[in-house]
Amino acid sequence: MFAVRDPLITAAGIMLVLFFSWFFYRSLFAVLILAPLMIPFCRRMGIMKQEKKKEELTQQFKEALGSLITAQRAGYSAENSFRETYREMEMLYGSTSAICRELLIVVRGMDAGISIEILMTEFGERSDIADIREFAATFSIARKSGGNMVEIMSRTVSLLQDRMDVESEINVLVSAKKMEQKIMDVVPFAIVLYIGATSEDFFAPLYHNVTGIVVMSVCLAIYLAAYALSEKIVSINI
Repeated sequence: MFAVRDPLITAAGIMLVLFFSWFFYRSLFAVLILAPLMIPFCRRMGIMKQEKKKEELTQQFKEALGSLITAQRAGYSAENSFRETYREMEMLYGSTSAICRELLIVVRGMDAGISIEILMTEFGERSDIADIREFAATFSIARKSGGNMVEIMSRTVSLLQDRMDVESEINVLVSAKKMEQKIMDVVPFAIVLYIGATSEDFFAPLYHNVTGIVVMSVCLAIYLAAYALSEKIVSINI
């Protein structure tokens, strides 16, 4: 539902339907038939937007972990370590960044007397990021066990940062393929538009007749199937 509520995504979906209606059928009536395409399009765009936000927060959280451990080693209490981390992240990313918004919730929660373990657990649930949830769980266990907090947290952070580094490397490798996929998504339209611009009557038989409608409908179905397949190929869950 979040995708449909985003006005920019909704506008992009409308433009897509209008373009497909013109490109494949040269008919406004086709807008009514193709309108359902907005649902998967908006959902996919919404998911991509959420994934981008998660990637951004993950990278910022990685920096926050380094700052948190530094503060712990310097002798700060767990609560003051988070406060110090918030100040450093604010200088590094700005107060409106995703990590600062989340850390501010944690800091204000501590000021209100809420347990930091509860606040970190809620942070992990809000973010829906496995690394943050795992850190929150480990942090809670370390606090309750009463062991060497700094040592436990240092090992945990080291493991999480190593995994984040691997994930970043994989994302970099996959990003090139994703760019190739985006180019290939546009190429068929570019070719047809170029031919249509240079030879205006070349595609005329494909419009406003039953045979043309069938042919273009098959082409649209093939394109959508190829697009869905390419999305599945380049989507790697780490």
